[in-house]
Amino acid sequence: MSMFSIFSVSGSAVSAQSQRLNVVASNLANVEAVAGPDGKEYKARQVVFQTVPMGGEGAAGVKVNAITETQTPGRKVHDPNNPSADAQGYVTHSNVNAVEEMVNMISASRAYQNNVEVMNTAKTLLLKTLQMGQ
Repeated sequence: MSMFSIFSVSGSAVSAQSQRLNVVASNLANVEAVAGPDGKEYKARQVVFQTVPMGGEGAAGVKVNAITETQTPGRKVHDPNNPSADAQGYVTHSNVNAVEEMVNMISASRAYQNNVEVMNTAKTLLLKTLQMGQ
């Protein structure tokens, strides 16, 4: 793998993790949501990654293949006075688990930071290689 393909691979990972962080932020913003813009409860979203070939040297990057909705049922709270309550008096909240989303956020931010560090190290090595020729 050439030094230049490292930037493509790490760049694709940074972009994918950035999208993952945006999805996590959206999920965390809707932890206590009762109904989404379409009138239904908010469903937690998850990012699905896909490996992508980068260059002819066997290097592989990553891209976001899809963003899926988790199909687990939302949390039901008995609150008959709420305008969003059903006939039995239950309000369905989003199915977002705040603890899982925080773990997901930490994982995505660490992956993002690691790939930025890989690019910085590759840049430093390329600069040192250029300085050897002087």
